[in-house]
Amino acid sequence: MTAPRPATPPDEELTRLAALHGVASSYSPSPGRTVTTSATAVIRALAALGVDASGPRAVRAALAARERELDERLLPPTVVSWTGNDSDSRGGGEGDGGSGDGGGGAVPAAFAALPPGTRLLVETEQGETHASVEGLPPGVHRVTATAPDGRTARAHLIVAPPRLPTPAGRMYGLLVQLYSLLSERSWGMGDLGDLAELAGWAGRALGAGFVQVNPLHAAVPGAPTDPSPYRPSSRRFPDPVHLRVEDVPEFAHVADPELVRTLRERAGRLRETVLDKGALIDRDAVWELKREALERVAGVPLGPGRHAAYRDFLAEEGRALEDHATWCALAEVHGSDWHRWPEGLRDPRSADTVRARGELMDRVDFWSRLAWLTDAQLTAAQRAAREAGMPVGIVHDLAVGVHPVGADAWAQQEYLAAGMSVGAPPDAFNARGQDWGLPPWRPDRLAESGYAPFRRLLRALFRYAGALRIDHVMGLFRLWWVPQGEPPTEGTYVRYDAEAMLAVLVLEASRAGAVVIGEDLGTVEPGVREALRDRGVLGTSVLWFERDWEGDGRPLPPDRWRADCLATATTHDLPSTAARLTGDHVELRDRLGLLTRPLEEERAENAADTGEWLDLLARLGLLRGTGGGGGPSAEEAEVQAVHRFLLRTPARMIGVWLPDGVGDRRPQNLPGTWDQYPNWRLPIADAEGRPVTLEELVASPRLHALINVLRDTDPPAASRATGDGAGADGPSG
Repeated sequence: MTAPRPATPPDEELTRLAALHGVASSYSPSPGRTVTTSATAVIRALAALGVDASGPRAVRAALAARERELDERLLPPTVVSWTGNDSDSRGGGEGDGGSGDGGGGAVPAAFAALPPGTRLLVETEQGETHASVEGLPPGVHRVTATAPDGRTARAHLIVAPPRLPTPAGRMYGLLVQLYSLLSERSWGMGDLGDLAELAGWAGRALGAGFVQVNPLHAAVPGAPTDPSPYRPSSRRFPDPVHLRVEDVPEFAHVADPELVRTLRERAGRLRETVLDKGALIDRDAVWELKREALERVAGVPLGPGRHAAYRDFLAEEGRALEDHATWCALAEVHGSDWHRWPEGLRDPRSADTVRARGELMDRVDFWSRLAWLTDAQLTAAQRAAREAGMPVGIVHDLAVGVHPVGADAWAQQEYLAAGMSVGAPPDAFNARGQDWGLPPWRPDRLAESGYAPFRRLLRALFRYAGALRIDHVMGLFRLWWVPQGEPPTEGTYVRYDAEAMLAVLVLEASRAGAVVIGEDLGTVEPGVREALRDRGVLGTSVLWFERDWEGDGRPLPPDRWRADCLATATTHDLPSTAARLTGDHVELRDRLGLLTRPLEEERAENAADTGEWLDLLARLGLLRGTGGGGGPSAEEAEVQAVHRFLLRTPARMIGVWLPDGVGDRRPQNLPGTWDQYPNWRLPIADAEGRPVTLEELVASPRLHALINVLRDTDPPAASRATGDGAGADGPSG
């Protein structure tokens, strides 16, 4: 077999052109190592940005045009101004106007650089007009600049607070994949009623400060539906499969009592197949049943107050909801892949689409109503959490992108890079790189719009979120673009204006009074974590990854952990704590043929890794009485010790993976598998693999013993003796 030829590197002019559009010609996967990207990847990325770099002549023409454009323009399309005494400037690209004080301090650099005599007209978000950019309130304002020579420019000015407020005090909370949490009232998978119950119990009975869930975004329907919550049809609108149908007020007024009885019986059978018969969660079967019920619910007229509330929701969501509901209605007729629809329907603004929307208005209204009902139950869950005393409440998860055939990809085509997919370059864990199959946003179109789609997305999520976890938060800075049809190795990084993205994030989160947590695991370029921290965005620290990588590589002592983070023992993509400690995860990967080394080597490495951690836990006096005398088993004691360790760190938030509370061995997702493992379809189970209901969870002695560890505010004497004073006070609820 002939080895592939080395990729051709970009020449000097192509490199210059790429840099002017935020496209990288090289990257550094590790300190001291630089990798040059291929010319093909750069050319394809530029093409997705509307730049022709197909040959030397085209490159020279595009380079001259870009340099002329940048030289002649008065203002970039988006400028950022931070209120307060903040003079720190980060980010670059289309929106980089420098930072300043929109509340009366320094004028942003982009405005200071305007020719003398330039007149400004500012239309604020609040509807006022000003002749200066100084002293503006937070918001996204429109600025028109007119130079003495007659040139004009229009720009968006994002005025944002300098940083997000930090969470009040320290707190702990629960992490759970909602579908996996079935109660005795669930219709085959966990729902928003279960979430409200969990939050109400955890806040009142446990003093927990938050509950973090998986993305609840709308999924792309299929046969079967992709169960991954990280490849949604829409990030803007939630999935009605999460509805607690019986909590919809109109359900009580469905006229056919026999039908209602039948629906309840079928729901019971779905629940029993999972809880009693060991079946996997069948999202499609759950949705088929719920949809049948909701079709009947939609036939019940809304009362005057409910009707008025629904009309307000339609008005507030506007065209975005109309587009989403139209896609759902068209998908019922033509299938979920809009690329295969009749040509006239592939454009959401075409006359054919307008006509089809009118013909399908009943279905458009049905899907609009489901979005309203789901939004209402999400809001109710957050209200239940706050009423239970949680300072944060529900932490929602924002996926990094959307499925290419789904509703958002159809409705937001102008903002997405055609022919490109988000992924990751080759690294020590995956030599082939990764292709996630998600079309990336175009940074130029975002800047031209004042980041309108990002703003609308965040505003919608913060309506019912006490905090937002952003998956792969590094994507606010740059994303690895993979050309369609090419392997992930043939990709390149494309940079976003991080300052503008962060300004929008801080603005919308501040308005909602919400916390933001960035998932910053893996390879992170220098400066990113610092930039996020400076803006008040918390990071994510997972125990097994926290080692002294710049020193001896040993486990990082608790006093050296960062404070501005959510600290956890595991995540949905990693083994449970019990599986990690026992090595069960190694055996699982061996059974599935996923190991790249002999089983004994993998076992030895896992034993050495966990052994180092257990040694540290013992030295700190955190590993307490095991077995006998009514005490915890050795495994439970080790799991508790891990969480005592987290308590000793200065982390502001500590997350407990809910399955850890009952000894669940199975990961919810096993990266690198598709049909080999039931990803995203497992109910929470005990150490023997028996599904555990919400009602059983709240009564679990093992879970209560683990939670009591985090409610203990007295650090062990051994910890004080070793000088470990960090995080001595337990989290507050």
